[in-house]
Amino acid sequence: MVWDLKIMNGTIVNASESYQANIFVKDGKITAITSEDLPGETKEVIDAKGKHILPGLIDTHVHSRDPGPTYKEDFAHSTRAAAAVGITTVFEMPNTTPPVSNAVNFDSQNNNLGSKAYVDYGLWGICIGHLNNGDIQDLHKKGVIGFKFFWGYAVHKDTYQLMYNYKPGMEDVIPPFDDGQVYEMMEEVAKTGQLFAVHAESNELIQTLTNRVEESGGRTYEDMIKGRPNVAEALTVSKGIQMAKAAGVRFHVLHVSSEEGLDLVRDAQIKGLPVTVETCPHYLFLSNEDYQDIGPQMKVYPPVKYKKDQDAIWRGIADGTISHVCSDHAPHTEEEKDGDLWSIPAGMCGVESMVPLMLNAVSDKKITLSDIVRLLSEEPAKLFGIYPKKGALHIGADADITIVDMEKQAVIERDKLHSKSKVTAYDGFKVQGMPVQTIVRGNTIMKDGEIVGQKGHGKLIIPAQTGEVD
Repeated sequence: MVWDLKIMNGTIVNASESYQANIFVKDGKITAITSEDLPGETKEVIDAKGKHILPGLIDTHVHSRDPGPTYKEDFAHSTRAAAAVGITTVFEMPNTTPPVSNAVNFDSQNNNLGSKAYVDYGLWGICIGHLNNGDIQDLHKKGVIGFKFFWGYAVHKDTYQLMYNYKPGMEDVIPPFDDGQVYEMMEEVAKTGQLFAVHAESNELIQTLTNRVEESGGRTYEDMIKGRPNVAEALTVSKGIQMAKAAGVRFHVLHVSSEEGLDLVRDAQIKGLPVTVETCPHYLFLSNEDYQDIGPQMKVYPPVKYKKDQDAIWRGIADGTISHVCSDHAPHTEEEKDGDLWSIPAGMCGVESMVPLMLNAVSDKKITLSDIVRLLSEEPAKLFGIYPKKGALHIGADADITIVDMEKQAVIERDKLHSKSKVTAYDGFKVQGMPVQTIVRGNTIMKDGEIVGQKGHGKLIIPAQTGEVD
């Protein structure tokens, strides 16, 4: 036997245990895991003594702006940033130009991204009501990773692009969809068995409260939260759970930001409903109290809220209510973010800071390395139907491997980010625990912080259930 890769002397970590063993790789797959040194030649040997070996990490929520406003970011830069911190698979969001709204656009996007990808990737499909209800089944057959609906957002009638700051009376705009239209979308997605994932904020309430705040002259971060309060998320989560139950669709809440929204998901799970929820590092590591030091660069939607919400989300991590953590990587240029809080766009770089922040939480004993595997690998792989091909260190799985040195200390520095944009809320954050090698299907893409792999190595990942349409 000639092995392509052998990883020796490391500690393997999965979601339930850690143990010492060697990993042998052939043709991009894990072919043996054993405490012994198997006979045969080996093309490459990695000595992982003193380090931890994790299944390749997954980021399920990335906006690379490609195609679209690629002056902010593109897929080559975002996947380099992912590889730099041990992420071996990313899921690209569908609100591109054009959006991933039908089979033709899916193929076009796959062709566009494939030549740029440093790591493997999945493609979300978008739900835009009557504009593409008839395309949902074709998107499922093509292999979208799930379906996303931006609840409360208007759509441009010609380009199908989302309108983030909709005001009634805008020209060439389809207003936010009503409940009946949302229900019809859920019914279509239910036929596929895939997730119906939502950005959960009540547009009607936000419009009313934001207008009230603006009329009073409020311009502070506290005023912004008053315009997009916890109840705006809770209303949409509650409505979504009830509608999804009736429609028979798997319902997923994206980037939960509030205690109230999380409590609603927990209650639904206790009742046995197929409801899941994710969160992001900015809700775990930031609160409104940080705005004074960080400023407008931390503006995201839903906004980062209060310490009580942060504490509640950590409890959701601990009790398993939250399925996984993802970045919501959504870069803008420094010029775009350097302005009035109310006029600048929401979003920041996140894919390259997520893993260091989460590993630092391990060093701080908030979570364990097994929790990292659960939150950033195993559970997202299971949720989206790509397990055990991804998200596992099993024989026959893709040899996606993240090697971590928990003794390594680092500082997150904006100027060293691999994204086009350098806008981050975490500039200067000190962390302990860093990925030191990223391996995608047996090929090293990052080693000791340096990108050594090739653009175009990444491949499209298709969920196992693709094609199972009644």
